[in-house]
Amino acid sequence: MANELKYGDQVHLQNGYSGWQGGYLDTNGHSSASGGKYQVSTADTPSRGKGTGTWEILSASGKATGQPVVSGDVVYLRNLYGGDGGYLDTNGHASDVQKTAGAKFDVATSETRDRAQGTGRWRIFAQTSSPADQNVRVGDVVHLWNLYGDNGGFLETNNHSTASGGKYDLCTNAYFNRSSNVADWKIHRAQS
Repeated sequence: MANELKYGDQVHLQNGYSGWQGGYLDTNGHSSASGGKYQVSTADTPSRGKGTGTWEILSASGKATGQPVVSGDVVYLRNLYGGDGGYLDTNGHASDVQKTAGAKFDVATSETRDRAQGTGRWRIFAQTSSPADQNVRVGDVVHLWNLYGDNGGFLETNNHSTASGGKYDLCTNAYFNRSSNVADWKIHRAQS
């Protein structure tokens, strides 16, 4: 079927906060975290810089390029800034302010897929799709749950970003949608 998300596809991820005004998942600035590559926040557009808001979806369980992504699969998300912006990764603890709302870990990119066991692995859950055949499609809303320590939390926006051109900061949270759809991510196909 058309619109099925497949391994190897390049996507933009739009955050659902405040009626889909949460911005697009984006790399922005160098990470100071051990093993980190770039900081991650959201930006107003999916193309703040060339490739900063573009992510390639890869299988963490050995599924081949071109195979459909199924809700519940474990994936890697590789950023395409500069041809290789690193892998979306939990690295370090969330800020004290974020922790007051259930936050667990800070999010950055790393050079390697698995900087530490599970830090770069994300289980993707679609809310629904049409048809309801378990496949994930472009336009679907998903949650991304990190597998660090078997319980790394859900990717969410939390507080304003301090990065130039950034909108909201990113972290993981114990709660899948603690407020106003902060952990909802809509999949858009990246324009080549």
